[in-house]
This record gives sequence, C-alpha cells and structure tokens, in this order.
Amino acid sequence: MGDVKQPTPKTQKEDTITRSFPVTGMSCAACASSVESILGHTGGVRKASVNFANSSVLVEYAPSVQANDLRQALQAIGYDLIVDTKDPAEAQQQMQLQHYREIKKRTLWATIFTLPVFFIGMFFMDWEAGRWISLVLTVPVLFWFGRSFFVHAFEQAKHGKANMGTLVALSTGIAFLFSFFNTLFPGFWRSQGISPHVYYEAAAVIITFISLGKLLEEKAKSNTSSALKKLIGLQPKNVKVIREGEEVEMPLASVQPGYTLVVRPGEKIPVDGTVTNGSSFVDESMITGEAVVVEKKEGQRVFAGTVNQKGSFHFNAEKVGGETLLAQIIKRVQEAQGSKAPVQKLVDKIAGIFVPVVMAISLLTFMTWMLAGGENAFTHALHTSITVLVIACPCALGLATPTAIMAGIGKGAENNILIKDAESLELGHKVNAVVLDKTGTITQGRPAVTDMFWEDAAQADTHKALLLAMEARSEHPLAEAVVRILKKEGIAPSVSRQFKSLTGKGVQATDAAGNVHYAGSQALLAEQGIALSHTLKEKVGNLREEAKTVVFFSNAKNALAVLAIADQVKETSREAIETLRSRGIEVHMLTGDNPQTAAAIAKQLGLVHFKAGVLPSEKADYIKELQAKGKVVAMAGDGINDAEALARADVSIAMGKGSDIAIDVAKITLITSDLRAIPKALKLSGKTVRGIRQNLFWAFIYNLIGIPIAAGVLFPFNGFLLDPMIAGTAMAFSSVSVVANSLRLKTSRL
Repeated sequence: MGDVKQPTPKTQKEDTITRSFPVTGMSCAACASSVESILGHTGGVRKASVNFANSSVLVEYAPSVQANDLRQALQAIGYDLIVDTKDPAEAQQQMQLQHYREIKKRTLWATIFTLPVFFIGMFFMDWEAGRWISLVLTVPVLFWFGRSFFVHAFEQAKHGKANMGTLVALSTGIAFLFSFFNTLFPGFWRSQGISPHVYYEAAAVIITFISLGKLLEEKAKSNTSSALKKLIGLQPKNVKVIREGEEVEMPLASVQPGYTLVVRPGEKIPVDGTVTNGSSFVDESMITGEAVVVEKKEGQRVFAGTVNQKGSFHFNAEKVGGETLLAQIIKRVQEAQGSKAPVQKLVDKIAGIFVPVVMAISLLTFMTWMLAGGENAFTHALHTSITVLVIACPCALGLATPTAIMAGIGKGAENNILIKDAESLELGHKVNAVVLDKTGTITQGRPAVTDMFWEDAAQADTHKALLLAMEARSEHPLAEAVVRILKKEGIAPSVSRQFKSLTGKGVQATDAAGNVHYAGSQALLAEQGIALSHTLKEKVGNLREEAKTVVFFSNAKNALAVLAIADQVKETSREAIETLRSRGIEVHMLTGDNPQTAAAIAKQLGLVHFKAGVLPSEKADYIKELQAKGKVVAMAGDGINDAEALARADVSIAMGKGSDIAIDVAKITLITSDLRAIPKALKLSGKTVRGIRQNLFWAFIYNLIGIPIAAGVLFPFNGFLLDPMIAGTAMAFSSVSVVANSLRLKTSRL
C-alpha cells in the first residue's frame, strides 16, 4: 500500500482560530440560540455555531481572545464551557456521562416524589390533608430536582432572553404558587363561590415528564455519536517506549516525535511513524476499508488506530496527538457533527423567536379567558395559559435537524465516508451529475503489468528470471511494475552481467552463458535490428489499441516477449459507475492523459461523457459549464490538480489517499479506494434529508395543533380543556419520537 496522505483541515485561517468546545447546561434549541448569540456578540468572536445534539460549540475567534473569555461570557447566563483539558474529546465524553447520570438520578427521585402527588391529585382531590402532603412532596420536585429550569430561566431573564427553561419555570411556578395560595387561603375562593383547585400534581408531573424526556434524549444523543466513540476507542491509553535501551510504559499523551515505540502482537498502533526494526502484518481497514492485512517492514509507515497482527516491531514516532491521521479523522467527524445544514439555520431562527411568541400567546390566552370565561374565568385562564407554556416547549423543533445530521454522519463514518459539513450531506441527494478524475480515482493510480505474451512458453521461467534481474536494476519508472508482478509469481532473479542502462530506451545485460539481452521500447529493438514475429506484432497492435504501454524483451536476434503496462481500472469502479447511471445520474470523466488512453478507459467503463488532456483550470470550467446547464455537480478527485474543480463543485469528494490539498478542499472524504462509496454517500444524503423533513413536519404539526388545543379552542364546542400534566407528557413524547425517527437511519442499508 502506498503512503496514506494526512488530512490536514485548517484549524486556523488568516488571523482567526477555529476550535470546538463542549458546552454544559443546554436543555433546548432556544438554549443553543442563546449560546450562539452571547458568543457571537463577544469581542473578537467572528462566528459561533452550536450543535445542540452533541452539546458543543464551534467558535471562530481572533488570537487575542482567550478561551476563558468565552467561558465567562457563557457562565454569566448559566452555561459553561470545558476549556482547560488536554483531551477535549475524552472530557466531553465524561461530561456527557456525568450529565446523563445526574439527569437519571434527578428523574428517579422526582418520579418517587411525584407518584403519590399524582394519585392524590387524581383520586383524592377533595382530601384536605392530601393538599398539604402534595405541597410537601412537590417542593423538592420543583425546587431541587427541577431547580435547573428556574436557575436557567433567571439567568436568561437577566440578559433579556428566554428559553425552554423559561416556559417550564413559568408554567410550573405559576401552577405551584396558585396551588400554594389555595392551600393556605382556600376561603378566599369559596367566598366567591369558586372551588379552590390545586395543581400540585400538574407541576410535579410536568417536571418529571420533562426530566424523563431529557433522560431519553441524552441517551439517544449519546447513541448518535457511537461511531465517533469507536474512533476514539482506537487510541490506546498507554504505550511502550524505548528509553535508554530499556522498555518503559507511559501515557499516550506524553509521547513526543522522535520517541521509539514498541508494538507487540494484537496491539493498536498509538501514533503515526516509520518502522525502524522488525516486521509484521497490520490491519489498516480503519484507514483503507480493505480487509487484507498489509506487510510492514523497515522504512514503511504505520498509522495510529491500525491494529498489529502476529509480528512485533519498533517504530519512530513522527506525528503524535492531534497530528495523527486518526486524530484528524476524529476531528473531521466532530466538526461535521457541529456543522449546520441550511435548513437548520432556518430552524435556529424560528427557535430564537419561538419562546417569546409562545409567552405572548399564553398571555393572550389568559386575557381572553378572563374577559370571556364566564363564571370560572380565572381558573380556566390560568389552566389554559399554563398548558400553552408547557406544550409549546421547542425541544422537538430543535432536535429535528441535528439528530438526523448526527445519525447521518455517524452512518457515513461506518461506511468509510467522512462528511466535513452538513451542507454537503443535505445537498448530496440533489446531485444529477458526477465528475470523476481518472488517475487514482477511477484507476489504481500506479502502473501495473496487465498482459504478458511469451514466444516460447517452455523457456518463459528462465527468461523471466533474467528479466527480473535486469528490471530490478533499471531506473525506469515502469520497471517497478515488471519487478512487482514477477516477484508476485515467485520468480527468483538469475545472474546478470555487464548491465547497462540505455537512457530513454531500456536496459541491456548478459546472462550466465554470455548471451546479450535487451528490455525496453520497440525503438531499442529497431536500433539493434531485432526481429519481431508476426504473432507478437499482432499482440502489440491489440495492446496499443487498448492504450497500453508495451515493453519488449529480446535476445540479440529475436523478440522473446511483450509486456503490457497500464494504470488499471479499479475492480469496483465499473460497478460504482453503473449504480450511479442506474439512478439517472450522468457520469463524466476528466483526465490530463492523452485522448487515446482516455477513450480506452471510457470504452471499458461504458462512459459517454469524457474529456482528455485537460488542465486544472479546465476541469473547473467543465464543472461550471455543467452547472450552467442546471446540473447539481459532485466532483471526486485525489490530486492537487483537482483542487480547483473540487472547490467549484456543489458536492466535493476526495479520495482518502489523495493529496492534502484535495482533502482540505473537499467537503466529503472517502477513506477507502472503493468508488462504490460515492453512490452510498449520495443515498445517505437522501435518507438523512428525508429524516430531517419528517422530523420538522411532525415538530411543526405538533405545535400547530397542540397550542390551539392547549389554549382551549375546543372548550366552546365540547367543554374539553387539555390538562397541563397531559401536555407535559405529549411534549416529552414529541422530542423522544423525533430522536427515535433520526436513529432509524443507523439501522438502514446504503
């Protein structure tokens, strides 16, 4: 296997720094909007993008800004950032686990205290002592287990903002205060002929159900990032290092470039480096997607996260920490999960104004019932306004897009598809034209012997041994292909003497019997007056029609063999192209190679659209022309010469073994050489977008139907008023259903 190029996405551009921070304290989409708003208005911050589903924020800021400045800005409104840690990914995992445990504990205790309050409120509502019991049990549910809602609402109010905590705090707080007043002064209402109802069960059950919904959401959100956790799990915690001639164990974080590390059978390779002693076979499927293990010997490179097999070796650490290939893959996945699809930007705007609008609707509902509610105007006004606040919590709306995006990106990672930003994931399903670079994308990217014809088959092995000895000493780039196939056949080189390199033509050598032999071009044979049989001439003609390079092997009088060398089409390229075409997607091939070679490859693959001899700028112009015709274009390439075209394309795809620049420009990277990942990526886009649309539909429909019912529009017709407790249950269920719908993608087939 050739060297795998290191993806080096920009973390700093011009005079800004881009960094992802874990965020604590967010409980809804409006929280995410608040975090973005506060950070966005912090001095020196250019851009802040919150991923609510992953509890993180991607911040672009000036070097003069300190991470603690960002942290203090958020602490002022009740949130926090994790900034002081050497391993943010590990810290975020620990944070999420701790947060999940806290919610689990609060939900459990809230349920224990709420159950008796619920039964008293439902079945013993006229029991006088039951009111006092309910009061005592409701206080810890609201102000201890549910205190975070009130704390966040207060912090938000200080800065003129509102979020889900505001809705919950208002609805449960008003219900509790109203019930508390009725418990202490029941005579006030009785003197006016109104029964002094209490809503302790509503307040307690709302907190408990919302906490339960949050518990399920946290569990589900942790499942959406399981692919990322698997990647992080590929890093060993401790490594074995040679220090002063002795083997010592140290934490992975302490390893520096230049250290000599030891890898034993079955161990994961901890950092990127080069083998200095020993040999083994390494499973590199994490990088290449190929199941076949790769032999590693002295001088060959190894990569973090790959798994050593039976052998043992020492290697020199070259790239450690965030510089390793594995770390860059992890970073790419994290950044992708934090990016927003265009549709999410609309959702964020809606969430930002949703809470104030709901509060206004709740106030309007209260006033309407007070004016037109008749005998029980105040009771109905309070009941309906509280229910509106409860049912309108924007959790489902906020989770609709990010959970689907995270599930899609996680599914992509499982299929060797790394998605840099959500916009590509959303746009991929619209692609109707795919442009493929030839060399290294459709083809293997290196020359290989495709055909060998020998004039005398009985003498073939003897001649192969001499040919191997000659080509092994040749400096010609194509000689390596000949050496590779002969060694693969198990041929051992024979003794060759008087070796001579004939620049631009081939090589000359003498065998053990003193016979002169040549290997090289047809021009070399013509110069030496060497004859070519009719059979070999016919073979050469056929090979050249296929745009293959022909190498000749001869003695001093006659040609003994011809070998054809070409950059072979990958075995899976034809299947991938046929799959794309079967979906109605046009497939175009661009290459800087000559027209004859391009035509031969196109014919082999059944391609109609191709162009040869194109310069890098001409590739970009070709894509621009397709876009002018109304095409949504995806471009796949692997070289520096593809960078401009990749930047021009609507969806850009880099091959994982490509150049750093191509990987940096592309929005999607395939960490496999298999082109079948492209139709998978486009299909994944369709499934993800469908999930987003389903989620948004149900979130909007839920609020569109739920808020009017909560406001009491059905009461004049059938006397129905939605209980706040049922509203809380419905709100929690809507959020969980959105997350569950997103997670269906994890079990789908691409």
